Formats: sequence, C-alpha cells, structure tokens
Amino acid sequence: MRDPYNVLGVTKTASAEEVKKAYRRLAKKYHPDHNKTDPKAKEKFAEINSAYEIVGDEKQRGAFDRGEIDANGKPRGFNFENATSGRSGAGFEHFEFNTGPGGRRGGFDPADIFADLFGGAGGGAGRRGAETPRGEDVTATLSVGLAEAVHGTRSRVVLPTAKMLDVDVPAGIEDGQQIRLKGQGRAGAGGSGDAIVTVQITPHPQFKIDGRDLRLELPVTLYEAVLGGRVEAPTLDGMVELKVPPGSSSGRTLRLRGKGLPAKTKGDPAGDLLVMLKIVLPEAEDAELVELMRRWRDDKPYDPRRK
Repeated sequence: MRDPYNVLGVTKTASAEEVKKAYRRLAKKYHPDHNKTDPKAKEKFAEINSAYEIVGDEKQRGAFDRGEIDANGKPRGFNFENATSGRSGAGFEHFEFNTGPGGRRGGFDPADIFADLFGGAGGGAGRRGAETPRGEDVTATLSVGLAEAVHGTRSRVVLPTAKMLDVDVPAGIEDGQQIRLKGQGRAGAGGSGDAIVTVQITPHPQFKIDGRDLRLELPVTLYEAVLGGRVEAPTLDGMVELKVPPGSSSGRTLRLRGKGLPAKTKGDPAGDLLVMLKIVLPEAEDAELVELMRRWRDDKPYDPRRK
C-alpha cells in the first residue's frame, strides 16, 4: 500500500482531528454503495480504510512514524523468535500488536467512524463492508387517511420484492415522512438492505392541512348566519357543537383550539381547527324569501364591495 498519509491526503504533522476529517470525506466519496458503477471504488475504499487503520490509531501512527511498521502495518525487520522478549533482533523496543475482537489491531475499527458518518445504516461498514456489501435498499409508498395518520394505524405495504409487510404507522406522522424497515430490502453477502416506506396522506373530503392546523368549510343557513345559533361541526375526534355569532358573513372563520393535528413534539400545543362559514341558500326557490330580498333591495340597500 502507498504511504498512508498520501492516501488520506494529509501531512505527517496533521492533527488527529484533521486525519479524521480527511478519512470521513474520502470514505463518503468512495464508499461502494455510492459508487456502484465504478469498479475501482471498492479498491480505493479498502485502501482508505487501511490507511486510516495506521494513521487514525495513535499507537499505530507512532509505530509507523518511528519506522517500526510499514504501510500495511507489518513490522520492519522484526525477529518473531524474540517477539515476546520485549526487544527485537533489529535492536528496537518490541511493539505489541494488541488484537481485539475480530483481530483488530490496537482495538481500532474504522467501522466505528463509518457508522457515525452514514448514520449506522451502511450495512457492513469499513473494510468488511467493502468486501461483503449488503443488499440494496428498496423503496415503497404507503397511503393512509388523515385520521389514521393522526391516531396511528397498522397498514399493509407491498415491496418491490413482492414481499408484503404490515407496517406500524406512528400517530402524528406527516405527509412525506419515511419509515425504515431494517433488513427488509434485497439480500446481499453482507446482509439484507432496508425497506424505506414513504407515507402519503390521502386528501380528506372535508379537512385541509395547513401546518399543524386543519381547515374546514362549514355550510350554514341564511337564518343561522343572521340570527346566530349553535350548529354541529365535524372534527377528527367526532362531532362537536359550534357557536355561530349573530350577523356572521359567509367566509367568517371560527377557531376550535386543539382540534387540529397533534403536537409535533412534547410540550408544543396541538393545532387548531379553523372553520370557515359558508352561507347556503335553500335548494328550491322560495317565493317568500325572494319577496323579502326584493324589499331589502329597495328599502335597505347596501354595498358590500364599497371598500
């Protein structure tokens, strides 16, 4: 392998943080999952990990800088017959190659940083991920009703692999949010990928979403608008009684607090239900109403468009 400093693009005086940043940038750039059409990315990714195993570990880096190990982490001029004596045949202090689980030198594993870099979803990070990549992720869309999204539900989704799964949709999920199902993607040598399910909230026949609020257009009679009164209005939790103030024009909006979407985070208030009144005349023509309106027009004219 080439000089690990050159592989990572850092100098020998680079700080540990600078080395880490260089590794993260290169690992993200050359990871095989992100370069499926580049056959050389896998080899480059393995070289980057090998370099970081040397330069990213304090003991390994010190041994390399002192010339005790080469770029592959192997001892230079090491007398293995005297390996336990504390001093090598080459005349320098014996450098211990401590191995942890899985044979990692010095307890270092670039997978730890890789998991942080990709949110733990890389599926076989580090050199092991390059050798045995996991299967591909698959995507699917799940449509739920507004009430189901607010209260939560369990719904079935069909994946591109033809697998059918029952998905728990959490209460309060928003349109476009995704649910990740671990290990439900395509199979691979390094394990199965994930299934990523995008939730779509189907349009509701009565309510429209406005942030955390809901909007509702509520028909009222002419006499309810003029005289006022109490009318029933639908909410996601059932019917409630709504007070219409006397003299309410069509388009007036009344607010029912807390009857919108649930709070997004704990401690925040729930949304409101905004009810817009819509005056609806009788379906059949009423002679008395027509005559009353004629008198109003002649005796008490007014212009609502004067402004």
